[in-house]
Amino acid sequence: MSSAPLPLTLANLLLAPASRARRAPDRAFARLLDAAGPAADDEAFTDGFRHLLRCWSGARHLTPVGWLSARGHVGRHLANRARVRRLCAEHPEIEREPVERPVFVVGLPRTATTLTHGVLSLSADHRCPLLWELLAPDLERGAAEREKAVAGARRLVGGINLFAPGFRHIHDLRPEGPEECTFALPHTVMPLSQAMIPEYLPWHEHHDFTADYRYLKQIYQVLQYGRPRRRWVLKSPLHLEHLDALRTVFPDATIVWTHRDPATAVASFCSLVEHGMAVGTRPLDPHWIGATWLELLSRSAARGLAARARIPGEALVDVPYSWLGSDPAAGAPKLYAAVGARYTDADAARLPAVAARPRGTRVHSYDLARYGLTRADVDTAFAGYNALRARVDRA
Repeated sequence: MSSAPLPLTLANLLLAPASRARRAPDRAFARLLDAAGPAADDEAFTDGFRHLLRCWSGARHLTPVGWLSARGHVGRHLANRARVRRLCAEHPEIEREPVERPVFVVGLPRTATTLTHGVLSLSADHRCPLLWELLAPDLERGAAEREKAVAGARRLVGGINLFAPGFRHIHDLRPEGPEECTFALPHTVMPLSQAMIPEYLPWHEHHDFTADYRYLKQIYQVLQYGRPRRRWVLKSPLHLEHLDALRTVFPDATIVWTHRDPATAVASFCSLVEHGMAVGTRPLDPHWIGATWLELLSRSAARGLAARARIPGEALVDVPYSWLGSDPAAGAPKLYAAVGARYTDADAARLPAVAARPRGTRVHSYDLARYGLTRADVDTAFAGYNALRARVDRA
């Protein structure tokens, strides 16, 4: 990884005095909780974020921008929780909104989950959450309030592109484009893509995610309330290790599982993590990234395989990388048919724009060796998953 971009260096200098607050993370958390409002004071929800901020405050090589990111992450989730609870109290009918037959795109990261989600988003019958909605879920807003929310998403994306210029070549965030549930799920492993906080892992590993998915459903009920009802098409690689919790809350969901060679997926994702982590962690340790995410991703695949045995065949769609990665025009109709959706001429006409590389981005290159990993390491960690992938590829 190259030296820090000048804007990031300057931001770290300016924020250095404020970063001393990380020495008292509980005090910093109390301020975030106060700012979120009384509806955020939900002990079962907030305790996890208090613990996360404690862990984040002690991260190795955390920069002032990294500490700002930590507080922003925690503060956003607390504020959103407060807003969703308040809205559900004011409009009890929100929680009676039906979220029927949603589609969840899952799979290891970098297995074309984003492309699959984008292809399914083409249909006028489908509803995909947009990035700005996930960052600040709310009821239908007036033009001024909507623009304020979109502007907040633009600032986030602009900051990432300014501080990590290479990130958009790997995952192009669009403020008003479809995005993944990762931004709405409260407790995830994604903080480990921003900071070296292994102390957070034991808590996360033993956390019961059923309540997280009930809250996720509330978010989509809020976004649906007072608006036309369409079939939700949702996506996140992080769903893979929580399929049991997901199906407890969304029992009629269709699971679309994308597949790709794990050696390629792990190398590509480690590169993505490196670019993102460089914003808040200096210096970086690529081998820590490799070891940490090989463990996390292989755990995710193993849990997904275990849950898979409990999913009815008609509710599960396997999508090999070749379906959309090689020939989207041939793969898109198969994908739509598999999830029970109609594929129209209008969808086909819009497909090339979704399947094309975003304008101004370049080909992403990556190498397992940079992260201290070999193909043998990955093949061993994903032995069970590779057996499944071989069957999918032969089907």
